[in-house]
Parts: sequence; structure tokens; C-alpha cells
Amino acid sequence: MATGHGLPLGLRDAYLAMHRRTNACLAKTGCTADQFVLLGLLAHEDAVTQQELVRRASSDPNTVRAMLVLLEKRGLISRVGHPTDGRARSVSLTAKGQRLHRRQMADTEPLRKRMRALFRPGEAEALADFLARIAEALSPPSRREYPVKANVEAR
Repeated sequence: MATGHGLPLGLRDAYLAMHRRTNACLAKTGCTADQFVLLGLLAHEDAVTQQELVRRASSDPNTVRAMLVLLEKRGLISRVGHPTDGRARSVSLTAKGQRLHRRQMADTEPLRKRMRALFRPGEAEALADFLARIAEALSPPSRREYPVKANVEAR
């Protein structure tokens, strides 16, 4: 697009399409794509502070807190006082949350497989790197202290 809106609109279209498809895959589990992200972050590293989840999920504190309250009411996570920071809450997946996350991973595998099939070798890794660079460059200065890094190098 000559107006310079091609990249932002393309990113938005891709994100919304992925978000909608993920919501559809997760509908029977009673979770949203955003809640799935939090469960996935906790499945990857347990006992994370709420602030760390906010940073890793690229979300705002109020949204993350609201989602955590809902997940806690469902018995999927537990929140306890942090052992060394009296102001912080440490969040962990419960056994029920771990089971649900495994089910969600299975339910969303066809979508991830479909997305992987769109790319030739090395392209998905390059895209992940490009997206990480965009996120880092456009993040507030406080987030840049802990930049998001792609898991693999671009080729």
C-alpha cells in the first residue's frame, strides 16, 4: 500500500484472524485465546509474578488481573503471596489447569499446523524474529529493559 498502512494493517489482520480461530478452537474449554496465553506462559514457567505475566503477555495489569481472577475461580490457577516481595503475587497452574492446558494444546494443534504449513524452511523463524524486533522497537522504554527474543535466529 502506498500510504504506508500495509504493514500495520497486515499485522492487525493476521493477529485478529489468528485470535478468532484460536477462540473458536478453545470455545468448548470455556477459555479465550488471551486466557490460553496466560495458561501457556504458566505451563512454560510456573510460579511467575503477576507483573511478569503482564510483561510476557504484552498486556496491561488490569486485564491480566481480571483474567487471573476468572481462572482462579475455575480452579485453574492459584495465586499466593510472593515469598520475598510482600507486594507481589505468585501465580501457578493447578493440576486442573495443567490438564486443561494440555487439552487446549491438542485442540489448537490443527491451527498451529496450518500456520506452520504456510512457510518454507526458515521463514517462520525469520517472521518470529521480525515480530520480536517490531515488539521491542515499539514497546515502552520500561519493557525494553527485558526485550522479547525470538527462540531461533533468522536465516
